[in-house]
Amino acid sequence: SGAFVTDPSNASRTLLYDIDERGWSDELCSLFGVPVAHLAEVLPSCGRVGLVDHDSIPSLRGVPVSGILGDQQAALFGQCCFWPGMIKATYGTGAFVLSMMGPQRPPVAEGLLTTVAWDLGAHGDFAYALEGSAFIAGAAVQWLRDELGIIPEAAALEPLARQVPDSGGLTFIPAFVGLGSPWWDETARGALGGITRGSTRAHLANAVVDSLAFEVRAITDAMGVAAGRPLTELRADGGAAAMDLLLERQANQSRIPVARPTTLESTATGAAMIAGLAEGVFGSLDELSGRWGLDASFAVTQDPETADAAYGGWLAMLERTRGWT
Repeated sequence: SGAFVTDPSNASRTLLYDIDERGWSDELCSLFGVPVAHLAEVLPSCGRVGLVDHDSIPSLRGVPVSGILGDQQAALFGQCCFWPGMIKATYGTGAFVLSMMGPQRPPVAEGLLTTVAWDLGAHGDFAYALEGSAFIAGAAVQWLRDELGIIPEAAALEPLARQVPDSGGLTFIPAFVGLGSPWWDETARGALGGITRGSTRAHLANAVVDSLAFEVRAITDAMGVAAGRPLTELRADGGAAAMDLLLERQANQSRIPVARPTTLESTATGAAMIAGLAEGVFGSLDELSGRWGLDASFAVTQDPETADAAYGGWLAMLERTRGWT
């Protein structure tokens, strides 16, 4: 027989789950007209759900299903961000930043979402996280490649941007579909400002890289305020995290060291890790943390005044894009 189940990390994103009581909310289900009986059973994120019993792939028959996590929570787990103060940023189509908050639900934070990170059941704690999302990250790189023809492939962005020392005064706001955290403004639209006769493709590439770092800084700044403690390290993954230039600028803007792991596919890694923890392949979070592999690290090298001036100019341009629609 099949199993109709989910876990708290997914349930907490439905608007139907009470993250304090840790169960489906009768009040919210009534408000949205959803019968509680029609919802999946909420089981721990880490623990055996059942066995594969479908015959379409005979080699998988009898394999246990032992880990369930939401996409970004799995990336947080895959980055071994197990302790408060640790943050991961995934630079995919958008940029998704999660900060581990530990077993106590944090207060509501301005501009951020409070979510369940995971429930380790018999293997550890129930944990919460704060999340911030920028809608456009890698999609801006795709726009340069596919719509403008500025670069032939995504990997060409960094070499092009490094042809010049900075953006040459160009400011890019990637609000193609509005602004995400911490503004949550669907009326904003993208903009490119500061254009002069000397503006080049390389300056535009630079401005796009800057914008990704600025978007994530807005989120990490909000997380630092909400956490009430120093942020210790940002671990980066996703396709755009392959750019050293982006991670160098991220460290300088967020004022925290940035680390890139040996694998950028942290969501898949996290799903495998939590299932392995459930099945005894791994014995503890400490053991898993010891298996995290560093590819490159990026220290804070720029003085705060210079970083803040660049960010302040970007924020000023961003305000001009709001209320556009």
